[in-house]
Amino acid sequence: MLEGYAPGYGRDAVSMMSARTAAERATFAQPLFRPGMWVVDLGCGPGSITLGLAAESRVTGLDRDAGQVAMARDAARRAGRSTVDFVVASAYDLPFADGSVDAAFSHALFEHLAAPRDALAELHRVLKPGGRLALSTSDWSKARLRPKTANVDAALRGHHLLRRRAGGDPFAGRTIADHCASAGFTEVVSRARYREDMTYRGLAKYVESRLSEAVADPRFGRDRDQLASAARSALTWVRSGDGDFSQCWVEVTATRP
Repeated sequence: MLEGYAPGYGRDAVSMMSARTAAERATFAQPLFRPGMWVVDLGCGPGSITLGLAAESRVTGLDRDAGQVAMARDAARRAGRSTVDFVVASAYDLPFADGSVDAAFSHALFEHLAAPRDALAELHRVLKPGGRLALSTSDWSKARLRPKTANVDAALRGHHLLRRRAGGDPFAGRTIADHCASAGFTEVVSRARYREDMTYRGLAKYVESRLSEAVADPRFGRDRDQLASAARSALTWVRSGDGDFSQCWVEVTATRP
């Protein structure tokens, strides 16, 4: 299965992930958690959100990248959170028994998965009957950018191509609620929330950097011309001045019947 974390694990990407908190990213999920629950955070990254989940519960963060899990464990030790642990594991093969988990949370993971329905089937397997699911995933088709010029559009098309080549779906938010229902979850509720994840120019620099890296990467040889053109458009975007950017995050809650 072709799949990779498109943003990578460079300093800028890790800094962006580490700045995310439960107070900001998991507000919609917090009403689902109760003291004494076992909560799983799938795709936890460096653990900055995980540490803020369900303070009176046991929390397990999972990520397939061992480096991210090591960072998360260090953060938990520094915070003195003895009820939080972290495990290296795949979203497609969770190391838990059937019907053993009370609640599951995930932020910014499903847009990177090649088989989101398989991951949801695993979550359905490990959740207890009546267990709750809360996840959020981005939808780049509804991102708000002003001004949105021809160069911005061309750069973003290249960015979306990179996401797809890594096995993900840049528009995952459009289908995630349907995938939850197909996986057997009930009481599926979704809403869109907009966040200023980074500045307009910060996004331009991020997109330009990723596209330039991809042009030099032999794995993207068949797309090199398209990516090089998109990188040039992104560089023009970087130089064009400031604007506004907010990302669309689709937040879904559901129940394992």
